[in-house]
Amino acid sequence: MTQRGSAVVEFALVVPLVLALVLGLVEVALVARAQLEVVNAAREGAREAAASPDPSDAVRAARAAGTSIGSQTRRGWASGRGTRDVAVSRGWPLPRRRRR
Repeated sequence: MTQRGSAVVEFALVVPLVLALVLGLVEVALVARAQLEVVNAAREGAREAAASPDPSDAVRAARAAGTSIGSQTRRGWASGRGTRDVAVSRGWPLPRRRRR
C-alpha cells in the first residue's frame, strides 16, 4: 500500500470518531443551556412570587424568563410575603419519525 492510500484509510477511520466527539460536545452544550434556562426561569418566578401576591404574576415571570415550558423540573423559592414554591419545567423536543 502506498503512503497516500494509507493516509486515506487512516482518515476514513478517524473521521467518524472525531464527528461523534464533536456532536457529543454539541449535545452536552444544548443540555447545559436548557438546564441554565430552567434554573433562571425558576429564579425569576420565585422572585416575582415573593414580590407579588398574585400567583399568576409568578407564572408570567417564569414563562417570560424561559422560552419553553415542559418536562424538566426545577424548584425555586423566595421569601418576602411568606415562603412560596415555584416549579418550572422545560420540554425537550424529540425528533419526529418519518412515515413510510
